[in-house]
Amino acid sequence: MKHAILKFLRDEQGATAIEYGLIAGLIAAVIAGTVTTLGTEIKTAFGTVCSAIKGSAC
Repeated sequence: MKHAILKFLRDEQGATAIEYGLIAGLIAAVIAGTVTTLGTEIKTAFGTVCSAIKGSAC
């Protein structure tokens, strides 16, 4: 029993998987925030261009 507990405590595969999961989650959050911000800025830019071309009928 003691050997099994020590083996479990020394095993780092689960910790590595959790670390990779946290990194992937952080990257996904950064991408989502960036896409949201860029989407808003692009929408504003296209609205400005549309207004300049057609007037306010966009």
